[in-house]
Amino acid sequence: MARIAVIRALRRRVTPSSISTSRSISTLVLGEFEGGTIKPSCLSAVEAAKSLGKDNSISMLLAGSGPSLKEAAVIAASHHPSVSQVLVADSDMFTHPLAEPWAKLIHLAQQKGSYSHVIASSSSFGKNIFPRAAALLDVSPITDVVEISDSHLFVRPIYAGNALSTVKYTGAGPCMLTIRSTSFPVSPIIDESKSNEAPISQVDLSTFNEESVGKSRFVKLASQATERPDLGNARVVVTGGRALKTAENFKMIEKLAERLGAAVGATRAAVDAGYVPNDLQVGQTGKIVAPELYMAFGVSGAIQHLAGMKDSKVIVAVNKDADAPIFQVADYGLVGDLFEVIPELLEKLPEKK
Repeated sequence: MARIAVIRALRRRVTPSSISTSRSISTLVLGEFEGGTIKPSCLSAVEAAKSLGKDNSISMLLAGSGPSLKEAAVIAASHHPSVSQVLVADSDMFTHPLAEPWAKLIHLAQQKGSYSHVIASSSSFGKNIFPRAAALLDVSPITDVVEISDSHLFVRPIYAGNALSTVKYTGAGPCMLTIRSTSFPVSPIIDESKSNEAPISQVDLSTFNEESVGKSRFVKLASQATERPDLGNARVVVTGGRALKTAENFKMIEKLAERLGAAVGATRAAVDAGYVPNDLQVGQTGKIVAPELYMAFGVSGAIQHLAGMKDSKVIVAVNKDADAPIFQVADYGLVGDLFEVIPELLEKLPEKK
């Protein structure tokens, strides 16, 4: 009987719940920046980290090279009061965000920091790096989290967003998460005084070499020069579907977006048809957006597409099919021919100065 009592006591001592409550929370947030500016999706990851616990110590990891890295580090240290430390990895190996060197960097940071959580946004940046980093750390990541109920209890969408699944992490640390940035909006931040800036520390990269980069090599960056806002963070998004029929006709969507100062989006069908590049795709296999205004022209409303935009504040749909599923989620709908509606809108909207 005494032996059984001892075994039961040991079992109670090593249960996942007792581990999660006794261990202090510390989080490593992967920082993404462009031109010396921290991306909003990265700040959303910091907001998500705040939900893990009150005494959470949040460190942000930045990697790159040149002056833009230093500028981003200064902004990260002073812009968000919840960031307690900024880790900087300055090397030409991180000039472009390849998964191999970034994964080894996360592994190195985890060995030194022993973080309980590692968080990144569900952007192409986070989705590219996390699988390899999780493999090196021998943990199973939880992806596309939309709500944090507890330090080890998370909510994520399944079935193209038609259902929500509650997931409890019971594995060994660290707990790795990618979060949907639209679910963790950044609160207004009051400028802090210089005395409240987080310390900036350099990561020791003496163990890194050419083999750490792996077999992948950066070839080139192909992007279109445009003044339109980024699709993932725009306040207004104008999206076109397959009903536009040709890439030439899709230029009407681009012109309307320019008048409204909006970002351009597209359905998977429009992307597959070659109307626009795939970086403009909105949906489960594209980008998740939640703008203040979402305008859909010739979009039927397939489940795959709705999963990427149904959290928009106001949805306006124009479709000549009165039974199109898009009208079920739209706040305002117009049954009409987009080839008549868009020109009329362009005629009445003032030219952008």
